Amino acid sequence: MTLPDTAPNAPGADRTFQVDLRGLVDLLSHHLYSSPRVYLRELLQNAVDALTARHALEPAAPADAFGVRLHADGSVVRVEDDGVGLTEADVHSFLATIGRSSKRADRIAEQRGDFIGQFGIGLLSCFLVADEIHVLSRSARTPEAPTVEWRGRGDGSYTVRTLPASARPRPGTTVTLTPRADAGEWTRPAQVHALARHFGSLLRHPVTFDDGTTAGTGGTGGPGGTAGTADGPGVSVNPEPAPWARTYPTPGARSRALAAYGEDVFGFKPLDTIELDLPAVGLKGIACVVPETVPAGRRHGHRVHVKGMLLSEQAEEILPEWAFFVRCVLDAESLRPTASRESLYEDDTLAAVRDALAERLRDWIARAAASDPDLLGRFLQVHHLAVKSLAVHDDEILRMLLPWLPFETTDGHATLDEFARTHRTVLVTSSVEEFRQVAAIASAAGLGVVNGGYTYDRELVHRLPEIRPEATVADLDPATLTAHLDPVDRETELAAAAYLAQAREALAVFDCDVALRTFQPVSAPALLIDSREARHERTRSQLAREQEGGLWGDILGALRQEAPRAQLILNQLNPLVRTAVSIDEPELARTSAEALYGQAAMLSRRPLRPAESSLINRSFLDLLAHALRKDS
Repeated sequence: MTLPDTAPNAPGADRTFQVDLRGLVDLLSHHLYSSPRVYLRELLQNAVDALTARHALEPAAPADAFGVRLHADGSVVRVEDDGVGLTEADVHSFLATIGRSSKRADRIAEQRGDFIGQFGIGLLSCFLVADEIHVLSRSARTPEAPTVEWRGRGDGSYTVRTLPASARPRPGTTVTLTPRADAGEWTRPAQVHALARHFGSLLRHPVTFDDGTTAGTGGTGGPGGTAGTADGPGVSVNPEPAPWARTYPTPGARSRALAAYGEDVFGFKPLDTIELDLPAVGLKGIACVVPETVPAGRRHGHRVHVKGMLLSEQAEEILPEWAFFVRCVLDAESLRPTASRESLYEDDTLAAVRDALAERLRDWIARAAASDPDLLGRFLQVHHLAVKSLAVHDDEILRMLLPWLPFETTDGHATLDEFARTHRTVLVTSSVEEFRQVAAIASAAGLGVVNGGYTYDRELVHRLPEIRPEATVADLDPATLTAHLDPVDRETELAAAAYLAQAREALAVFDCDVALRTFQPVSAPALLIDSREARHERTRSQLAREQEGGLWGDILGALRQEAPRAQLILNQLNPLVRTAVSIDEPELARTSAEALYGQAAMLSRRPLRPAESSLINRSFLDLLAHALRKDS
């Protein structure tokens, strides 16, 4: 703690902040770090950065000459490295000062491009599991450097001692924690080993672990013990480099190895793996194509490593939203972690990486379209919605894949390319319910209609002429469909006039007109044409009826007069309809019209309004009662 330069009670005296270390640790545990387990990541991170600095100091040393050794036996957790080590001045600057900058620290920070973390609060994370941190370090910068011992305690106090060089025969640093009783979940040997593999499996420096039971390890011999060589006794935490950094005898062997790694990490067998490589930011990795449909809008978390250290398993921000059909494992050099080092800082570099990775995914789709139609077919069968969302905003993908994308049509599920060959004019509905209403009749009339009610579909169908200039696309209009329904002859129309009048009166409450036509299939007794837009307009019209004069009443009244009505079109070819239009009992005629309306409304598969549900129930019971009276 820094003391003020003047008496604290003197007028105008400078004062220093009083740091409550326990309060700071509580802040870290509840607001910065997601879990106490990050203490081991911070220790590994500091050790790896020290090794990076050591290699910079001794560039001729073999890559595996220096390493990290972990030890956990239930009573202590120890992390030892062969890194650059600390001098006494370093200890005061980096271990005993919170938040203060110095000229030397600033100078070091400028050179930390090869380091994972930053000097700062990382070591404090150890107080999440221990009340005391013991550090023993010897600098590699000076051959005869003494050993420095630092002990920090959770109450904010610390001690520093200089020990003979023999206290630590080799340069490097050892951090020892004595876990608290309530931290056993995170400091048991098996857990420490699991956390080391979780965070450090892709680290470029050798990392080993022992729990004090392996024959011949000799433990670490206490603080400053040698614990063998850099790759000596213990179980290797990262025995192999990242799979994309290895060499393979054939491209097929490489593909299989990457797929196996993706399956091991994510728990599913990828539909395909896409190798990712952005040399400008030192990024390498793979994207695994998910073999199952992913709900629209759900974004998978991706595993992102920074210089080999796992940063996050839920890094959604690394890919654009439309890329929810892949999950990635990435290792990058130049991405900037947030203060907690559990997510990525949103900056220009991350934005550029996101754009570049999106381009790699588009390239993969293009290659599949050009050279592997079987793979493309499997991919589109599972992820057509993701590709549709991409095609809406990406002209290149639109040109490549719109002919391949499946749509629901009156000819069944078909691609637009196939559908446009049969129907020069492609009609598209604005909703699923509208398609359900007209599909059977439109198909029988020879009209080509595409269901545009699904996400992205209507917009994509309207862009079909960009791919096939000879095709014509138009929104389905009720008049277009009714124009393809044949009128009945005049005598039949006159004979049915009384029934049609009674039907219109019965259905006036639903703003529904009734007409008589002939159309296929004969099995369809009636067709209800009632778009969502028309119902919306009628709702506005209803507001007009509820107004009592005034300017707004006049305006809404005008809207009411122009509101489109629903149409119930009865099929004269249907035997049931031919019987109904001949009914001469007014009540029975009304009931039959209500029943035909209700049946047509249900066939449209749109949500029924309460009044329509009531009408269906009432008309059914009335018809049943009429049939029973007739039989009796």
